[in-house]
Amino acid sequence: MNTKLLIALALAAAQGAACADDTPERTWTTAAELGAITTTGNTSGTSITGKIDARQELEDWSNQYIFSGFFKEDRTVDDAGEKHRTRSAERFAASAKAAYHLEDHNKKLFVLGSHVNDQFGAYTRYSSLSVGYSTRWFRSRDKTLDVEVGPGYFIGKNATGETENGMTVRGAASYRWQVSPSAVFTQTVSMEKGTSNLHSQAETALSTKINGTMQMKTAFSARNDTNAPEARKSTDTQTSLTLVYSF
Repeated sequence: MNTKLLIALALAAAQGAACADDTPERTWTTAAELGAITTTGNTSGTSITGKIDARQELEDWSNQYIFSGFFKEDRTVDDAGEKHRTRSAERFAASAKAAYHLEDHNKKLFVLGSHVNDQFGAYTRYSSLSVGYSTRWFRSRDKTLDVEVGPGYFIGKNATGETENGMTVRGAASYRWQVSPSAVFTQTVSMEKGTSNLHSQAETALSTKINGTMQMKTAFSARNDTNAPEARKSTDTQTSLTLVYSF
């Protein structure tokens, strides 16, 4: 099963979910975030991070599409005065998720497909397809905790060029705390356990509202692969400050 097939299956499921619902009203919420840093002087370089998170809520389905990217390039001058550009990060990711509401709308059955292309990661390509069950485990006036679990399949190419694939067990959790009317704290974590690798991701973020559509987001994210090649580190982290536009 190749990467294109994994993504196509998830997109088809999400599209089918949208078409299967007879409800004429389709509610979309989209958040686009962007952050950039440019340095000059003794150290010169540019780094850009961005993300689009689009969600659609129907009577029986919840669909989500996420696209993100991170790019970093350093500029140096050698002793001869010649300028050089060195790319030190280049990562793009996409995912599509369709979740069917059960009788209790806080409980769902879902299918999720994702793909990551990371030229400097432990896996230069990593694609997965999973199905499972999700539920809202905890809810209070200002806090929610959602969890999901299910089996899946992955195919990946590590930094040494070797291809790996196999069945996985996936678990994920998402915590949201409305700290104040203008501030939201979120924590997400997901893990995919295969026969030879544990692939995990986590993000801790605090978003502060600037106005009705703009937010400032501070986040720390980490990605880990336990079966990383010797030439690569098993954990990649990123600290970011981005502007988020919601519409």
